[in-house]
Amino acid sequence: MNRRPVTVRLARWSAEHPWRAVALWVVFVAVCFFGGNAAGLNEATMKDMAVGEAGRAGVMIEEGKFADEPAVDNVLITARAGTLDRQAADNAARAAETELRSVAGVASVGNPIPARDGSALLVPITMSGDPATASDRVEPLRAATAKVQDRFPGLRVEQVGGPSIGKALDDTLGADFKRAEFLSLPVTLAILIIAFGALIAAGIPVLLALSSVAAAMGLSALASHLIPANDNTSSVILLIGMAVGVDYSLFYVRREREERAKGRGHVDAVEIAAETSGHAVVVSGMAVVIAMAGLFLAQDAIFSSLAVGSILVVAVAVIGSLTVLPALLAKLGRWVDRPRVPLLWRLAARRTTADGEVRPSKFWSVILRPSLRRPLPTLVISVGLLLALALPALGMQLKFAGTDDLPRTTPAMQAYDRLTAAYPSNGTHHTVVVQAAADQAPAVQAALTKLAASTTGNPLFAAGESAGPKIEVSPDRTVTILSLSTTFSSSSTEAADSLHQLRDTLAPAALGSYTYAIGGGVADSEDYAAHIWKKLPIVVGFVLLLTFLVMAWTFRSVVVALTSILLNLLSAGAAYGFLVLVFQNTWAEDILGFTSMGAIVTWLPLFLFVVLFGLSMDYHVFVVSRIREAVLRGVPHREAVAQGITGSAGVVTSAAIVMVAVFSIFGTLSTIDMKQLGVGLAAAILLDATLIRAVVLPSLMTLLGPANWWAPRILRGPGKHSAPAPAAEPAPELVGAK
Repeated sequence: MNRRPVTVRLARWSAEHPWRAVALWVVFVAVCFFGGNAAGLNEATMKDMAVGEAGRAGVMIEEGKFADEPAVDNVLITARAGTLDRQAADNAARAAETELRSVAGVASVGNPIPARDGSALLVPITMSGDPATASDRVEPLRAATAKVQDRFPGLRVEQVGGPSIGKALDDTLGADFKRAEFLSLPVTLAILIIAFGALIAAGIPVLLALSSVAAAMGLSALASHLIPANDNTSSVILLIGMAVGVDYSLFYVRREREERAKGRGHVDAVEIAAETSGHAVVVSGMAVVIAMAGLFLAQDAIFSSLAVGSILVVAVAVIGSLTVLPALLAKLGRWVDRPRVPLLWRLAARRTTADGEVRPSKFWSVILRPSLRRPLPTLVISVGLLLALALPALGMQLKFAGTDDLPRTTPAMQAYDRLTAAYPSNGTHHTVVVQAAADQAPAVQAALTKLAASTTGNPLFAAGESAGPKIEVSPDRTVTILSLSTTFSSSSTEAADSLHQLRDTLAPAALGSYTYAIGGGVADSEDYAAHIWKKLPIVVGFVLLLTFLVMAWTFRSVVVALTSILLNLLSAGAAYGFLVLVFQNTWAEDILGFTSMGAIVTWLPLFLFVVLFGLSMDYHVFVVSRIREAVLRGVPHREAVAQGITGSAGVVTSAAIVMVAVFSIFGTLSTIDMKQLGVGLAAAILLDATLIRAVVLPSLMTLLGPANWWAPRILRGPGKHSAPAPAAEPAPELVGAK
């Protein structure tokens, strides 16, 4: 007699010893969480995150050990309309100086600086203390400036600068994420209550997801001492953890309830759920882990950190689904279906027959009808629509989201726009960094002065300051920095053109054989985009190959593995095309509340691919497993496809709605990168769970028939055949079946 799979043995032990299993899970989560907090988080350094020439420039600046520049904020004085009244502006500037000198945290107030065109007056304020915490201490300065504004209502007197913008952005993002956190849990719980019709059944997936996230947060802190973390890791753990934790529990709980409805005991129902849905959870988890592991091949500290966090939270969620979840279900028994929500419970109960079988949904039966009756035309039309949606992805542009792409809803960003208009040199900068021996410092400065002079009159660069070029020398005189300004936004084509001209012609002519690198915001964006385009094929190839091998081994079918890959590529391509249609154009700006930067955020395509590929495999494995079960029971192939799709439609739809709802909440955030991530994932999951799984997949499997389960002899094993057994409508004998 063959030994039972490990998923079944784990579930059986947990179901027979529920209190031990629950206690072990609680201890595991607590040890991970508190152990991680005790170890602390090791964050990635500039050297860890260096990419391309811009990254080298950043490392060279770090090696120069420049003294920290004090934080500088400004008071900007402009006219509300028409020409600036210089006398009134001077009076306002003096009033601002008087007010601000008495504010704690102000080291000095500089002399007013008039704009070249006379449209503004700028009062620089040097703050004391750590520059890194300046935005936390800028509020008293803003209050003092507000007093000056009250005294001069005819002028516009406003605070603007790095600390003020940082404070405004922190406030905006803080409010955004609080809203997202406040909405995501209630929305998820509400959807699950509708799906199950009972509060305890709805709460179990949320509980598992939250505990998995807590454990993974601690483990990621421990792992950061091997692979440094970044600020986004915890957000990704929350996003992925809630998605897979709810999905895995949803699949498992739904199957356990079906088996109980058939009259099986609690432990037997849990065991069958482990053998079916539990197996699907393990395969899905492996697919997500493989997809996320592909991020390591990007050779990028940010992606490596995101990969570690994602892999840990998926692994923990899988372990929880195989251990504590069976324990809870066995211990609770029929109490899982309590307390019932009257109307919702009746609706949920209608989905199963008296003998526990899933009742075919009329809605999904109608949706499936074209795929089952006319699979070829349905396949051609649906794939054609998805390819048409994917077509715009060929014109995808990648750029970092910079200051110019921050939301303009805050007064600080509106003031920033007026500042850069009146003082162009306060806009986008290129940083030229030269590393040379200390005794060459004078010659290096002369070369950099020559380089700055070569930009004079060039329309791609801003006019230089009257005091001369901005050149800084490190304390040991081995690193020298020149800052060159442009009048264009960091995401504009002109800013990129100025960088290329600087790198290709101007810098080589002026700096000769010196060791140098050119960085800055524009360079970061351009270099990172080039890095992503270079690594994307490698990551995609790795994910496709390993996913193919896992799917082929799991289902003992090369055809199932190949179609899985093709469907997920189709889904990813459609998601890319949708992103380009929405965010590289302006038609959706008012609908979604953003200003197009004419590009997709640089890191998003690679991250979106691995996340989508991993999460969509949840649905695919679950649906194909249901179809496989029907085929193994001897159900004719066309009917098996119908049973598999309709039997899994409820749980897949519920899981997809949870994901779409949570991701859509992220799409309401203010920053363009979070908005693109939320909208992109929500649209991708919606397409994947509807058009792909309910139209393309059934039409393709119906068309292929028994050929779905073909496999070479190495996968079939000795004595196995890929040909189906004869029947009225042949049901393929799945190779490897017992």
